[in-house]
Amino acid sequence: MADALELLKTRRSIKPVELVGPGPSKAEIETLLTIASRVPDHGKLVPWRFIIFEDAARLAAGDAIAAAFSAKYPQAKPEHIQAERARLARAPLVIAVVSRAAPHVKIPEWEQVLSAGAAAMSLVLAAHALGYGASWITEWYAYDRAVLGALGLNDNERIAGFVHIGRPSAPPEDRPRPPARCDRHPLRKRLAPDLPAWPQRSCGKFTRPRALAQAHPVLYILHCINSA
Repeated sequence: MADALELLKTRRSIKPVELVGPGPSKAEIETLLTIASRVPDHGKLVPWRFIIFEDAARLAAGDAIAAAFSAKYPQAKPEHIQAERARLARAPLVIAVVSRAAPHVKIPEWEQVLSAGAAAMSLVLAAHALGYGASWITEWYAYDRAVLGALGLNDNERIAGFVHIGRPSAPPEDRPRPPARCDRHPLRKRLAPDLPAWPQRSCGKFTRPRALAQAHPVLYILHCINSA
């Protein structure tokens, strides 16, 4: 458990240009995708899919990006077009996480989008666990329908992220992180201002939820809200 927590605490993004080869093996890619698929998925809709870009496929996709860029900026210099062509060739491996969220009679579309985001985050963590660096980004071409069509996305599909994976070319430096914070739900004071303080886990009287529910029903409901 300590190793798992340390893994989560030490993950950080590595710029795609700072990721070098060799990239993950076929077996490692299979592991990455297996872990990325183990995410919350309300209704078991699988509202995401993956597209792998490696070797020459990275430059083939880059041709579509360069073509869209040239169409947008006819006066672009050759070096700028070439830079766009290399967008997906900066790291040895790029995995696109595609959101397939769509209207559903029961499952909110927003929950489907979040599931795709969870898949991208799990993919990043899995890469870190295997000893690789990763960068989850989108960039302008993730929102260009001409590029998306060339990459094989349907009209209802969107890019949740391009996850660039490789070996860090140098030890990464961490950045300042925001302090952790947790706000108590405001309903507690408004609905039950005279109730006692939140029962501590060490208080034997309220260690079981049923005992808390029987003694203070409103406090129990608010406890559930805060624990959700």
